[in-house]
Amino acid sequence: QGQLKIAGAAMAARCRLAARFHHIHGANIRLDASHTQATRVESFANGLCFSQEPLAPGQIFLVEIEEKELGWCGHLRVGLTAHDPRSLEVVPEYSLPDLVNMGDTWVFAITRSHNRVAVEGAEVQARGGPWEPFLLIERVRIPRDTLVGRSRPGLYSHILDDLFKMNVLPATARRSRIGVLYAPQPDGTADMHIVINGEDMGPSARGLPTARPLYAVIDVFASTKSVRAIPVDYGFPSLQTLCRLVIQKHIVHRLAIDGLDLPPLLKSFCQHE
Repeated sequence: QGQLKIAGAAMAARCRLAARFHHIHGANIRLDASHTQATRVESFANGLCFSQEPLAPGQIFLVEIEEKELGWCGHLRVGLTAHDPRSLEVVPEYSLPDLVNMGDTWVFAITRSHNRVAVEGAEVQARGGPWEPFLLIERVRIPRDTLVGRSRPGLYSHILDDLFKMNVLPATARRSRIGVLYAPQPDGTADMHIVINGEDMGPSARGLPTARPLYAVIDVFASTKSVRAIPVDYGFPSLQTLCRLVIQKHIVHRLAIDGLDLPPLLKSFCQHE
């Protein structure tokens, strides 16, 4: 039992360590004291960031979009690189194409259509079971609840309710959560997966070399101004989380949660936290 506690504490510490940005980053990036928030302070480029440590197989590097900036075209860019950030003489201005052109780097631009959010009354369809507590990517199992971004209820909640019931936000929206990981394959290589608000986008790149350390790449580009790294606990979902999944599955309108006979903290947790 003592060994299990030590192993659990070590895993928790690794999760917290993984959810930090590397001290080497683009010229326009400013990190907070905890190295968990990355903000582009000017222009639209030079916003390249890396995970503080290489990712382990199946370990997701997850960020939440905290702040947007109007007036620019383009959004967050996410991927993996086999380049140790400390080996870079100069951090490239762009992940696409500059860092990718250096080789051993796989980066994709995130667009609103990536997770197939419905527009103009189209039916919302999420791949997989949005009410399942775990997201399964090959042999990797990740608690889904942490992966999902949620808008806050308010004046226009009725517009977002169909998206809320499916646990989906537009990929580039504020509070959207986007992550990247790699899944090892039998041939010794790996597939890169991008996860948007709890939905696996499928293999974005194949044949990644697992013999070399792979760092997450987060390019805080254009209309994405600030992101925060979110630690992901790979343990079992809490009872509170399971309660939220059941409540959200059966509620008609999220503002109706206010009328339920529930503790105020649980209501807030069910609505947006």
